Amino acid sequence: MILTGSEIAKRVGMGDIVIDPFIPENINPNSYNFRLHHELLVYDQDVIDPAEKALTRIIQIPAKGLVLDPQRLYLASTVERMGSEHFVPTYAARSSVARLGMFINLSAPLGDIGFIGHWTIQLYCLHRVRVFAGMNIGQMMFWHVRGDINLYAGKYKNAAGVIASLIFKDFHKKLGVHPYEGQPLKVVSVEADL
Repeated sequence: MILTGSEIAKRVGMGDIVIDPFIPENINPNSYNFRLHHELLVYDQDVIDPAEKALTRIIQIPAKGLVLDPQRLYLASTVERMGSEHFVPTYAARSSVARLGMFINLSAPLGDIGFIGHWTIQLYCLHRVRVFAGMNIGQMMFWHVRGDINLYAGKYKNAAGVIASLIFKDFHKKLGVHPYEGQPLKVVSVEADL
């Protein structure tokens, strides 16, 4: 069951939901509009190996805005710290942003109970779109849960600002061993492809 906007505001006041800073005007009928931070992160290499820490570069959004190129991934952060130890957070683009041909979430809209921090969002455009720091770009929703709650304690806990993928922390590189122990490693002969 999703929380209404007025219930989100009430729960922020009670401390059950964290939205900091909280702007009452950003409450919607069943969500809260969050804003785009002024720093973006881009991957700075041709091939990204999930078993290695990726090279990244920070881009600042100037006052006049920044034009995003199509078919390029930009990682961004919310201005607000958000989350809850009582409700499941999910997020999506505002429909007005989606109508510009911009995605803010490629495949990871679900947050974990107990994550409270700045959310890293994935900006991806179908054509060139100008973005501005502080613009209302997405909306956060909160859902009731049923069952025992285990609070999030993962690698992104207490995130501050935009964070590149930390999937490399899941890997254990060993020569001739699959990164996930217990999985067979398929060896491909280079000569076979010639």
